[in-house]
Amino acid sequence: MSTQAIKKFKTEKGKDMLSYEGYIYTLERKTDVKLIFRCQRRDCKGRCHTNPTMDAILSGPTEHCHAPTPDLVPVFELKRKIKARAAETEEFPSTILHSVMRSFPLDAAGQLPQGDTLLRTIRRQRPAPSTNNDNQLPDNLKQTDRGENFVLHEDEKLIIFTTATNLSVLKTCKHWFVDGTFKVCPEDFYQMFTLHGLYKSQVIPLVYGLLVGKKTTDYDHFFRRIMDEDDFDPETILSDFEAATIKSINSLFPNIVHKGCLFHFGQCIWRQIQSHGLQKKYQEDKSFHLGIKKIIAFAFVPVLDVIKAFDLIFDDFDDDADDFLGYFEKTWIGEPKKRGTGRKKPLFTIVLCFVLFYLKAYIYNNRI
Repeated sequence: MSTQAIKKFKTEKGKDMLSYEGYIYTLERKTDVKLIFRCQRRDCKGRCHTNPTMDAILSGPTEHCHAPTPDLVPVFELKRKIKARAAETEEFPSTILHSVMRSFPLDAAGQLPQGDTLLRTIRRQRPAPSTNNDNQLPDNLKQTDRGENFVLHEDEKLIIFTTATNLSVLKTCKHWFVDGTFKVCPEDFYQMFTLHGLYKSQVIPLVYGLLVGKKTTDYDHFFRRIMDEDDFDPETILSDFEAATIKSINSLFPNIVHKGCLFHFGQCIWRQIQSHGLQKKYQEDKSFHLGIKKIIAFAFVPVLDVIKAFDLIFDDFDDDADDFLGYFEKTWIGEPKKRGTGRKKPLFTIVLCFVLFYLKAYIYNNRI
């Protein structure tokens, strides 16, 4: 039995970890009399056994396939400290990080995660913000670290977060990008809808909205409240293919160029490949795989040539793809008319979906 110094940690999910002789271990399983740990590296079979309180090594450690990494130990210590401090205080995340970093050893600096990653770790320890008796946000959430007002609008259906500085930057941006996300949205709201601007060749977030739904009226409420603040004059807006978002933008910004996002276009295509049971074919059939890539590349084809491009590759697909191709025509370029020539009106206009190259690299809305 070894009683050499053992340092104890927890994983992000609260699972026991320890460091011993420069190696990091995670709990694999436990018995009534001991805990069995395995090396943190999945490709290593190194293991050790401790007593139930993790105070002593009972057997091992067995041989590792790599050198020890003692520099990782201070990183786990750092994470433990910032998590504890985040849970116990209301200090700003940047204040916590700067304070704890003062005691971090310089020789382990190469193992540090990015600063943004550590700040997110701190924020995840904080309880979800609660409202007061009037269902309003508490005052400490209404200002930025620099003391600027951060809440532009607040009612039961919409909360908008931005600053005067952000809005002044937004006014200079000719290209806007909007997108919604649902996984990080707090209770009582359906989505977080964000507005970004292309500023000095960088796409940056400038306005955040908490919306109760995804109807056209929800987006109208958001955009109208922003437009009340200044005489904004965007030239282009890039969005996903949500019908309600498209309708709102076309109604409130009739003179701008509205384009769909290439990333979301690709997502739509992939979902249909899945729904038509073509995933395996996509993985194993090189011709089909290339054909799908060509369809996604239509986003870079001039509007007048999109249908010609589709006709050129149509015969490259076999019968298995008929239903998928029918979906593509109906949704993106229009089904052929049964009588006469030409095509029916598609679900999304060709102008919205294609010729995305005008924004060059910034067509990727998922960059933001």
